Amino acid sequence: MRDDHPVDTAAVIAVRGLEKTYASGHQALKRVDLTIKRGEIFALLGPNGAGKTTLISIICGIVRATAGTVTADGHDIVRDYRAARSAIGLVPQEISTDMFETVLDTVRFSRGLFGKPRDDAYLEKVLRDLSLWDKRDAKIMTLSGGMKRRVMIAKALSHEPTILFLDEPTAGVDVELRRDMWAMVRGLRERGVTIVLTTHYIEEAEEMADRIGVIRKGEIILVEEKTALMQKLGQSQLILQLHPPVTALPEELAGLPLVLSDDGYELVYTFDSQADRTGIAGLLRRLGDLGIGYRDLQTRQSSLEDIFVTLVRSQP
Repeated sequence: MRDDHPVDTAAVIAVRGLEKTYASGHQALKRVDLTIKRGEIFALLGPNGAGKTTLISIICGIVRATAGTVTADGHDIVRDYRAARSAIGLVPQEISTDMFETVLDTVRFSRGLFGKPRDDAYLEKVLRDLSLWDKRDAKIMTLSGGMKRRVMIAKALSHEPTILFLDEPTAGVDVELRRDMWAMVRGLRERGVTIVLTTHYIEEAEEMADRIGVIRKGEIILVEEKTALMQKLGQSQLILQLHPPVTALPEELAGLPLVLSDDGYELVYTFDSQADRTGIAGLLRRLGDLGIGYRDLQTRQSSLEDIFVTLVRSQP
């Protein structure tokens, strides 16, 4: 396949023209192009069925693409599978491991699968970082769900990958694990590990990610630096608490981006905070001229979740 994209030496993952059509005829991915930079935290967002897990599974060599190419850490995932896969650690959504093994044995076995020499000091550090060291001799079947999730993360890190995929890593886990895991992720990024995560907890992506990708119906509809995305697409709102309430907006305010609450007590004005003129001063003057009073006002910036919902709904 001809690749017209220039080589990006900063890229640790390069996806070009990726397609996947299953035997049923369902097209899960449609010519996906994506570059992930070395050492970044990249969040892939999308509704259920958008193609997130299929994309990750292809990059990790679990699912074969219908068309396109993928390189991981400079290695083609088909032609040089072993080298590409050894650079990747994957924490899948589902917990899948030998329940009769002990924690330390299963992590040690995972390391050996990738041909890595035994290094119990490294594995001890991984288990301590995940609060698993005290459970190292426990059989996995005896652990809680949260502890089993920690074991899956330890297995993914056992062979010292340079790329770590976290597929819905905190779905259904306790707050303590979520906090511990994100502290660990920050530490890995500081050591140069690239983190790719999918999540339904958009506030996590907003807090953790350097860049955001949005996938919908098998297509990447946007990739953007998080801060730039929020500046570009984020809207601000002026919220006025009216006193006394009004039953309807006067015709003089028709055409303005205003929403009146059902009880008539709250008026919301949406504006672009990056624009030269927000229109707030003019709005307040017009409200005064119309005799509409207010006892309080505040502004609110759109969250990443607001932007995500808007993007997904706006696509045809």
